[in-house]
Amino acid sequence: MRFTLRQLEYFIAAGDTGAITLASERINISQPSISTAISHLERELGVQLFVRHHAQGLSLTPAGRTLLAEAKRLIEQAEGLYAVASEATDQIRGKLSVGCMVTLAPMIMPELVHRFTSAFPSTQVRQQEVHQERLLDGLARAKIDVAVTYDLEIPDGIEFIPLATLPPHVVVSEAHRFARLPAIGLLDLIEEPLVMLDLPISREYFLALFAKEGLQPRIHSRSKHQDVVRTMVANGYGYTLANVRPRSDLALDGRRVVRVGLSGDHRPMVIGIATLANNKKSQLLKAFEKHCRAFISETYIPGMVAPGTDRRKAPS
Repeated sequence: MRFTLRQLEYFIAAGDTGAITLASERINISQPSISTAISHLERELGVQLFVRHHAQGLSLTPAGRTLLAEAKRLIEQAEGLYAVASEATDQIRGKLSVGCMVTLAPMIMPELVHRFTSAFPSTQVRQQEVHQERLLDGLARAKIDVAVTYDLEIPDGIEFIPLATLPPHVVVSEAHRFARLPAIGLLDLIEEPLVMLDLPISREYFLALFAKEGLQPRIHSRSKHQDVVRTMVANGYGYTLANVRPRSDLALDGRRVVRVGLSGDHRPMVIGIATLANNKKSQLLKAFEKHCRAFISETYIPGMVAPGTDRRKAPS
């Protein structure tokens, strides 16, 4: 065999992204190295893998699509050798695919993953930040090994280990008339414009808070991006509801938001780790689960104000 697994990984990155530049950014390898690897594979295998479009990226040829699928299978098999070696020697090594709820990822994942790979230098973590539906689908299809997410609509066949509870709260601009109140109720918000985080399942969770009390919010605008919602709130468009508690009270444009307690008895979101149930867990996965239990709790959450240390809790 006169090609390497690394060259296959470069080919996979280019095939998945459809551009040398994007593949370079994805795997942090120079563009010439990726181009050279693809050219070598084409010569070695005797096929054209891509159609090159000037200034418009790459398109896989029919042969390229077939070989891309085979290359992915070969890489998965090769990575499986690390898992076999870990089981045989009790060493923690190999690659782990970790999904995370997109609203949690910016705060939790950098510290969580860095501490894990520092503790176990022979490991690599591949991250995916998506919404809840895609996380659950990724687990069911074995596209990811574990997910750091909420206890929202967890189906049969998925094991969920709870780690920390996050009650809902209200977020307003610092100039808002509610900003200096310790807490407000949903009834107080009915006439206020709501800037809604419009993600599948999360959206239904927030609407259900109102529906439980026979109320309907006045939705002003929606966004699938938490930072957009937060910045709109900071600029006075309205309020939003949230469960995450970032340590910073600044939106991306530098304006400040204020977290206000939500009075009443409301279902919290619970952060936890989700895996396929009844599957034999590798030493690597067991180590990551133990790591998550150590670093996510009621008294400490990476990047967040933990509920057990929050001084601005709302009265029931």
